[in-house]
Amino acid sequence: MTDTTIPTLDEDGRFAAYVARPAGTPRAAIVVIQEIFGVNPGIRRKCDRMAEDGYLAVAPDLFWRLEPGIQLDPDMPEEMERALGLMGKFDQDAGVRDIEATIRWARSEVEGGKVGCVGYCLGGRLAYMTAARTDVDASVGYYAVGIPDLLREAQAIAHPLLLHIAGDDGFVDTETQAKMHEGLDDHPKVTLLDYPGEDHGFATEMGDRRSPEAADRADAATTAFFAEHLG
Repeated sequence: MTDTTIPTLDEDGRFAAYVARPAGTPRAAIVVIQEIFGVNPGIRRKCDRMAEDGYLAVAPDLFWRLEPGIQLDPDMPEEMERALGLMGKFDQDAGVRDIEATIRWARSEVEGGKVGCVGYCLGGRLAYMTAARTDVDASVGYYAVGIPDLLREAQAIAHPLLLHIAGDDGFVDTETQAKMHEGLDDHPKVTLLDYPGEDHGFATEMGDRRSPEAADRADAATTAFFAEHLG
C-alpha cells in the first residue's frame, strides 16, 4: 500500500492518491471516490479490501485544491461541520476531471485493461457523473446525493452503473429517491438497489454510521457487479 501523485488532465498540477495493489497481476483497476471526509482511514480500507479481491485500487485526494491531505472523522461533530464546509467549496466538475485523470493513470497501470469506479456520499454523486462523462468501464455509487439534478446527463451513461439507495437517508429524502427511480429505472445501463430503513453512510468501513448487515449485502452486490463488468 503506497501513495503516489497523479498529473491533472491539463498537466498544470499533481494530486496525491492512495494506492493498494493486489498480490499478483491485477484483474482490473478501481478508482475509489472519497466522501466529504477526504481519503481517511475508511476510504483507505475500502482500497485495501479491493486489493484483497485482486484489483488495483486508487483513491485520489479530490480536495487537494482546498486542503491537501484532509482526513476527517464523521463521528466528530466539529469535523462533520468542517467536511460540510469543504463540500460547499468543492468544484465538482474539476473533481470529475481529476477522477478522469486517475482513470487514465489506472488504465496505464493495468496495461490498458478495464477500470471501474466506486464512490460514497459525495463520491456516489461523482461516480454517477463519472459514468456520464468519462470512459470508465463500470461505476458504483453508494447513497449518492443530488442525483435528480443530474438526470439530464443520464443519456450519456454508456457503461453499467449500480446505485445503492439508503431508504431512510437523512440527506436523500423519499421524494428524491422516487425521482431517482422515475428517471433511471428504465435506463438499460443503470441498476438501483434499495435498502429500506438504512441511513446515509450505512456501508462505511468503521464508525457509528455502519450498519453491518446492509453493508455486507451492498458490498456483496458491488463485488459481483465488478466481477461481471471488470473481470
